Amino acid sequence: MLQAKQIIHKRYQLQQIIKNSFVRQTWLAVDLATPEQQLVIIKLLAFNLLVQWEEHKLLEREAQVLKQLNHPQIPKFINYFSTNIEDSDRRNTTFSSIDAQSSWFGLVQNYIPGYTLSQLLARGEQFSEEQAKDIAKNVLNILIYLHGQKPQLIHCDIQPSNLILSADGQVYLIDFGTVARQNEDGENTFVVGTYGYTPIEQFSDKAIPASDLYALGATLIHLLTGIMLAELPQQNFQAQLANVELSLAMKKWLSQLVEPAPEKRFATAKLALEALETGALLPQLSIKNNSGQGSLFDTKVPVPAEIQGWNWGAFLLSPFWLVSNRVWIGLLAWVPIVGFSMAIALGAKGNEWAWKSRKWQSIEQFQSHQRKWAIAGIIFGISVNLVVWNLGMLYLLSILIQ
Repeated sequence: MLQAKQIIHKRYQLQQIIKNSFVRQTWLAVDLATPEQQLVIIKLLAFNLLVQWEEHKLLEREAQVLKQLNHPQIPKFINYFSTNIEDSDRRNTTFSSIDAQSSWFGLVQNYIPGYTLSQLLARGEQFSEEQAKDIAKNVLNILIYLHGQKPQLIHCDIQPSNLILSADGQVYLIDFGTVARQNEDGENTFVVGTYGYTPIEQFSDKAIPASDLYALGATLIHLLTGIMLAELPQQNFQAQLANVELSLAMKKWLSQLVEPAPEKRFATAKLALEALETGALLPQLSIKNNSGQGSLFDTKVPVPAEIQGWNWGAFLLSPFWLVSNRVWIGLLAWVPIVGFSMAIALGAKGNEWAWKSRKWQSIEQFQSHQRKWAIAGIIFGISVNLVVWNLGMLYLLSILIQ
């Protein structure tokens, strides 16, 4: 593997490894091209047949995002490069097989002195309510900036390891490889996340500003309790903070951040910050529950962005999915000639049609319902559909032969 004191890209001298995996490394390095020998952070990705293209896309995405951002609490983009190992200084270095066979892609950004919140938690650091509030205000101001970009940027991976606390109390948000861009139609270009801090809508490849607020709430609860959100007592999928030693206002504020249903959270980081500073919970239902309204083809009835997308349950179990979702146009799935075409239509438009066809308690309930159908569809759908369609074709052929 790469070693300390090695010079890469004829410019950066590696000093100390920060993170290390089979093909990804993060180093503290010195930029030899600067008069003051500036410290920088270099994220390196070895690119060869063992590396999935998705890994490269994550690093390239982070470089593209950092280039366009200019905020004092976000890392500054310095350079993005690719280099072969032959370009590096080999003196006093033993190279592993992966080094010898790989090109390296590197993202260089300014060094931020401090500790990640996950490092502080690992050391047994305990955070007071006032400390948590200060961290929250820092992050919310960063999110106000991010969510205000055009197109809108959603971080999608706020967690203790992606927040650095400096000696002067400033909080920095790092790791922008997971950022999702949201277009005017509410569609995301990319969504990932980290288990324990990721809201339910991100598992459906959807992310909205309230998704980052959920992750912030989960992070703050971890800091205040030392326990991850998922490990706290739950009631109706809502974490219970009754036994946590916090002010009532802080408990209510945190509970609103981590509401499972996104329409029950604060709609924006600005609203969340105002509520934190004033101690008053503000109206935040920007995502209206308009389910059960309008006809299937009524374009005047907006459908929440969180539920849009392909519906595997509707596609794979279309003859049965239509009943519980009351999408009666799906009865055409039973007709042999048009059954497969109807299944494709239900897969593409099923979420929208199901939302309009019946009243749902919340987006979360709708997503949970569709997720169960998707699981059933993956397990049983292909075989069931083959049987239904083959029987239908045999019946049709028997009529034609007669």
